[in-house]
Amino acid sequence: MIGAGALAATAITVTAGTATAATGTATVTAAHMVTAAHAAAAAYAPSARTLGPGMKGADVKALQQRLAALKYYPGTADGEFGPNTQAALWAFQEINGVKVTGVVDAATKARLVRPKAYKSPSYTGKRATRIEVNQHLEVLVLFENNKVMLISHVSSGGGYYYNGGSRAVTPNGTYNTTVYMPGWVQVPLGEMYNPVFFIGTVFAIHGDTYVPVGPASHGCIRVPMDIAAFFHQMVKTPGTQVHVYGTPQWE
Repeated sequence: MIGAGALAATAITVTAGTATAATGTATVTAAHMVTAAHAAAAAYAPSARTLGPGMKGADVKALQQRLAALKYYPGTADGEFGPNTQAALWAFQEINGVKVTGVVDAATKARLVRPKAYKSPSYTGKRATRIEVNQHLEVLVLFENNKVMLISHVSSGGGYYYNGGSRAVTPNGTYNTTVYMPGWVQVPLGEMYNPVFFIGTVFAIHGDTYVPVGPASHGCIRVPMDIAAFFHQMVKTPGTQVHVYGTPQWE
């Protein structure tokens, strides 16, 4: 959430020490998430309906299982198309190069049957276990031993000016996780949930109740609350490589 280097020395306090999402979602362990990712068969038969937020049914559950099998996390496969499923679908659409609508239209159905694989960039010092954040697509991809474990939609720095001239920018580059702080953490520009910092205690990957389709943060990398509930369990802190790249959407 913080995007200005001048705030590096600012004290950060933890206001709540729990790891349960404020949205009311039950705490999800990393093991549960990984198990859910293998819950669906490889084949997928798209629904005749155009699926979207608020819809319910067996076809919605099949969509959730398909997204989970592809390493996107749509929340519990309960047959209800809620915000978690929508955010997972955004990430899927971003990776697959279809219009990010948050609904399962014809183009999205075709890609759900024949999905594209995420293409990891080449860069110096690349590790087998790493986090990659593509600002152009607004996605985060977590690798363990070069195997994709999680793909999440994110919202990075929005490019706007604040506090009399500071620019909301997420700096591209290769970093390492530094510290994890549980619960809601108070910072000068607001709050962040379960932050995993990767540049001192200034820039973090953290949960937020507002993670829109486009870039909107002060500079941190926002992830949906349901993913923030377990993301810190999937990465080693300190020491996991974080590679941020891509032209921001506002440029």
